[in-house]
Amino acid sequence: MRRPLTFVLTVALTLGLVATACSSTSSTTTGDASATTTAVKGATELKGTITVSAAASLTGAFGIIKDDFVAANPEANITINFGSSGQLETQIESGAPADVAAFADEATMTKLADKNLLAGPSQVFATNQLIIVTKPGNPKGITTLADLATAGTISLCADTAPCGKYANQVLETAGVTIPESNVTRGQDVKTTLSAVTDGDADAGIVYVTDANAAGAKVATVAIPTAENAVARYPIAVLASTTSAELAQAFMAYVLGPQGQAVLEKAGFQAP
Repeated sequence: MRRPLTFVLTVALTLGLVATACSSTSSTTTGDASATTTAVKGATELKGTITVSAAASLTGAFGIIKDDFVAANPEANITINFGSSGQLETQIESGAPADVAAFADEATMTKLADKNLLAGPSQVFATNQLIIVTKPGNPKGITTLADLATAGTISLCADTAPCGKYANQVLETAGVTIPESNVTRGQDVKTTLSAVTDGDADAGIVYVTDANAAGAKVATVAIPTAENAVARYPIAVLASTTSAELAQAFMAYVLGPQGQAVLEKAGFQAP
């Protein structure tokens, strides 16, 4: 039976609309999947090289954090330059290559911020406190900060290092003066601690985390909370970085649960 022309045109038009709808749906679905794949790929692949300038007291913890981060991102290359925060700040200000800074005090980080050398605000990722360390067995019988005034050679950090500033603050709060002739100063907390572990000093003031790392090489004497200082550790990405994505990712890792777990195990306290 012959169909009217209007019927044929109606069927053709309907089939054309269905085909167009199917084609449009298929195209949209494919585009969404592609976008999702690209987003996931960009979020998981971290490549490049960065240098992290970090306080000497972070040596143990940041060594582990770096290894863990690189294990999760095999194409990321991270070099850590450890030293006194004050020295690192001077190096960065002088143009030394660095992508991330992690210091032992906020005042030093503020110097970089004031010179517009940070890519964004710094964030505190850990805190620390000070403790007295002595030779094993505590042969001088040191029990308080006051005993340091007459205990022989005392190892303190340089005045330019945060650990030196904190030690001066602690001694001033306790009303203790150590004759300068009895003081040996290290450029950072590691060298300050070494003076005691190597036997060149009878006692010293260092961070709790460094005393923990020294283990049986030292004996420790707690500093009362009322007389102690709290060191706040800030981290920031530097404006000079050429690998901003990787630098930001490392900073986020330090601030995240995995980095915080490593810091806690090393004896650092939460911000």
